[in-house]
Amino acid sequence: MSLMIPAWVNDELTPVDKLEVHKRGLRHKAVSVFVIRGTDVLIQRRALGKYHTPGLWANTCCTHPDWDEAPEVCATRRLREELGITGLHPEHRDCVEYRADVGAGMVEHEVVDIYLARADKGLSVTPNSDEVMEVRWVNYQDLQAEVARWPERFTPWMKIYLAEHSDRIFGPDMVYLASLSQE
Repeated sequence: MSLMIPAWVNDELTPVDKLEVHKRGLRHKAVSVFVIRGTDVLIQRRALGKYHTPGLWANTCCTHPDWDEAPEVCATRRLREELGITGLHPEHRDCVEYRADVGAGMVEHEVVDIYLARADKGLSVTPNSDEVMEVRWVNYQDLQAEVARWPERFTPWMKIYLAEHSDRIFGPDMVYLASLSQE
């Protein structure tokens, strides 16, 4: 059975097969979550078995809600399914739209609800190997520098989020706090 996600077809929100959505470049709903611990951001490297952007670094988790699934429910569900993370309470930070070529003839044209979740040092992370090949915590400022230096290592949406929506996702104080933690 295929996974049906909410996509716009002829300006009407319709359940469409996920792979078909990406092959046709249909505008569709998505959810992205950033988990932070102080000024560190938890990022993931996508599993090599993913049908697009395998092996690239992305935000903590990103996905598409199931048909008729609320974005906040989806955010919590995917933290658990992709990373084994429970007990966090993601807060809605923004809704953005972007369109990006993700290779293999596929396009992500997403309307994304972005969430931020705060964690403490005791957070347990158990990646699902079908989804994630590696995770790591990285200082926000170091992450920005790494994306600028090696953009080919990151998903298109990660680059877009950091370049165009960072203040709305992390808040205006993140850059300042990250610079203090580097001193």
